[in-house]
Amino acid sequence: MKTAKKGILIICSGFSGAGKGTIIKKLLDGYRDYYSLSISATTRDPRAGEEDGREYFFKTREEFEKMINNDELIEYAMYVNNYYGTPKSYVLDQLKAGKDVILEIEIQGALKVKEMFPDTLLLFVTTPDAGTLKERLTGRGTEDEAAIRARLLRAGEEAMYIGAYDYLVVNDDLEECVKEIHSIIQSDHCRVSRNEEFINNMRRELI
Repeated sequence: MKTAKKGILIICSGFSGAGKGTIIKKLLDGYRDYYSLSISATTRDPRAGEEDGREYFFKTREEFEKMINNDELIEYAMYVNNYYGTPKSYVLDQLKAGKDVILEIEIQGALKVKEMFPDTLLLFVTTPDAGTLKERLTGRGTEDEAAIRARLLRAGEEAMYIGAYDYLVVNDDLEECVKEIHSIIQSDHCRVSRNEEFINNMRRELI
């Protein structure tokens, strides 16, 4: 008897400007039956066109702090006077349904999630080299030289933690990068540690 597939919790981190947001969007568009993007909760006000439960779960500060006290978040942080966090129930429901759930979060949050869920698959996205990273940040045209320099300094700090991740993905060609990540995730489903129920069933049948 074939065991039902269980979803994998995937965290995609990477340098600012490496293209992780674009990669995730392409992955969801190209393989929508496979993946679900984790929806974060936040206390910030909705922007024009945003809907509760689509871009974010919009919460009051009191509601969010209640979620913290009730251990309803996988991870959370304060950013510009607003809370942001990953609701545990949404992620677990998607995993139970067989969907691979993708979280796009920073390194510190990723390592916290890995402690809570050791089977989490950690992917780190980078450009081919530092020069390309600077070119992409500059090409956005949204930040001045000081802000770009600050992001590059931050990238230097983040590079020290790449060794904590399971896979390094170089975003040189976007389409190839998306295919590579999909292949990595699907291959990870075959990992022995993810198939203990199947293995135990096989052992019992053979006996």
